[in-house]
Amino acid sequence: MKVFVTGGTGFIGGHVVRQLRERGDEVTALVRSPENAQALSDLGAELLEGDISDRAMLAAAMQGSDAVIHGAAIYEIGIPKSGREPMRQANVVGTENVLGAALDAKIPRVVYISTIGAFGNTKGEVVDETYDHPGEGFTSYYEETKYEAHQIAKGFIADGLPCVMVQPGGVYGPDDHSAIGKQILDFAAGRMPLVPFPKVGMNMVHVEDVATGVLLALDKGGVGESYVLGGDITTMRGVMDTTAKVMGKREPRGNVPTGLLKAIAPAGPVIGKIMGQPPNMREMISSADGVTFWASSDKAEAKLGYEHRPLDRGLRETLEAEGKL
Repeated sequence: MKVFVTGGTGFIGGHVVRQLRERGDEVTALVRSPENAQALSDLGAELLEGDISDRAMLAAAMQGSDAVIHGAAIYEIGIPKSGREPMRQANVVGTENVLGAALDAKIPRVVYISTIGAFGNTKGEVVDETYDHPGEGFTSYYEETKYEAHQIAKGFIADGLPCVMVQPGGVYGPDDHSAIGKQILDFAAGRMPLVPFPKVGMNMVHVEDVATGVLLALDKGGVGESYVLGGDITTMRGVMDTTAKVMGKREPRGNVPTGLLKAIAPAGPVIGKIMGQPPNMREMISSADGVTFWASSDKAEAKLGYEHRPLDRGLRETLEAEGKL
């Protein structure tokens, strides 16, 4: 199979490209900078310099491909207002361009990598793919843009695009540079005596399992269907306590008072830098205080044969790969 991939230099995308190449698929990876995509070249992927801003260019580049996997996006919580337009261009406009180009090029198979974040705050419930975000009350601008992109994908499907959507949970693994990954490594290094937002609900899934799920959706997913690619339903406190157990260390002693974080939020750009937090602490708080991002992967397991490793095993493998055990 010849597969055109966007987002191949990203955390999930890099594993998707590797798994495609390992099974013998030809891969063309759209990259903004070939110099920063040597790892993809080493895997045998063909690099195409460009971005997701030009629908006509994308359609021409996709010609002859058997499938498109669209994973390019900006994932960040707590961005300043200046970061909103670049995120919108990547997550919303970029998705419209890539999926529109795939429709123009008559690509027979498309996988769009969405997120369970598109469901928004599930308010303590473990939802499934039938759940609809109310379309308001977004906890972050990232959530808002991914919700919009998800609706755009549905629109293209209605227009005849043979697209399958996947919705990963909170993805972790070696070389994870997200806020969750940083907190795991901070604890491993002894820099987290207290846990911030201990009750924020997450669905933690290893990046390798997500990449495998993307390929399963490519091969077996039903057109127009969406599949949650999740792992263990847990909380930030659960993640930290499991990390401690894996490392044979004591759990963090307590929690960072959320009231304190709210009090210092106006000084976010300064305090955030000192605390290793993003500059927009108000958004960080709104996306974590009393919020759950919980969804079930039962459908993917039943329909695709998707599997995920337990959190303790995944964290052990991650920490071993990072040289922390």
